Amino acid sequence: MQAETTEVDVQALEEEGEIAADYIEGLLDIGDYDGDIDMDVEGERAMVSVVGGDLDDLVGKRGEVLEAMQELTRLAVHRKTGNRTRLMLDIGGYRERRRAELTRLGEDVAVEVKRSGEPKPLAPMTPFERKIVHDAIAGAGLRSESEGEEPSRYVVVLPT
Repeated sequence: MQAETTEVDVQALEEEGEIAADYIEGLLDIGDYDGDIDMDVEGERAMVSVVGGDLDDLVGKRGEVLEAMQELTRLAVHRKTGNRTRLMLDIGGYRERRRAELTRLGEDVAVEVKRSGEPKPLAPMTPFERKIVHDAIAGAGLRSESEGEEPSRYVVVLPT
């Protein structure tokens, strides 16, 4: 019985990905951007990636345009399915590069906090970015907390 539920969930995520890919394709056509769209399911979310061409304008400064496009895409999926989605959009590999940078940051700050024994606040980050840092800090054996209010919410790395 559980296998059937999982299968239904995967089918729903694939549907979300297809709706999102169609929506993004329409936006690319409007903006006259060259890019291919890949869709995949990773864990419990649909992943849609735009690759190829010059896509820097679609990422924007610190990923701001990418975040806005992701929210619009999530709204488009919600409108079609009636369900809230955790869909993740990546453009030009930005999220993957950012994930590697933030993992390194978390690991480096963990070393610093272990050495100093003092808490270390980091710069404000998006929820996506904070999650990556929290995971890196936990992997280094330390604790971290998010503090502040959006859009200025940030991670504080705590000594053991």
